[in-house]
Amino acid sequence: VLFTDESWFSLYRADVRQRVWRRVGERFADVNVVDQVAHGGGGVMVWGCVCYGQRTQVHFIDGILNAQRYRDEILRPIVVPFIHDRHLMWQHDNARPHVARVCTQFLEAENIPVLAWPAYSLDMSPIEHVWDALDRRIRQRVPVPANIQQLLTAIEKEWTNIPQATINNRSTLCEGDVLHVRQMVVTRY
Repeated sequence: VLFTDESWFSLYRADVRQRVWRRVGERFADVNVVDQVAHGGGGVMVWGCVCYGQRTQVHFIDGILNAQRYRDEILRPIVVPFIHDRHLMWQHDNARPHVARVCTQFLEAENIPVLAWPAYSLDMSPIEHVWDALDRRIRQRVPVPANIQQLLTAIEKEWTNIPQATINNRSTLCEGDVLHVRQMVVTRY
């Protein structure tokens, strides 16, 4: 199974809540204040896919990803050549661009089998764990990326540096659950 998804990477972490223990009168002491940048200082949407033993390169998405862009920028140039050589089943979530008629018809025309995937099941796909590992690797870089170009470079480098064993471990666990996923889809629908 070829597991795919997009993920947003911010230049600065804006979604992390930090708690501070302080004494009376120390409210605005430098040690107790954390500078933040609105909306994480900008960021980038990244698409990638993984399976046991392999992964694609990451693809950066500039702007809004609609069904036509998904087909023309991701499915046709990246997925079709990758998947046809390997005879894999395709998995993507139920985001609107993924399940739009233009994309489903394209996948059918290319004879790419699509794994039915239950809605709202983000944590089931192993690529979510890979995105988390990638984010942790980027945050541990010294120095951390200071601008969008450095963030793009860090994402590309750290994506290739994630040990394939990490991906294989997640893929194996999840492929064992494919039968369970199919049962969930049949039961739910």
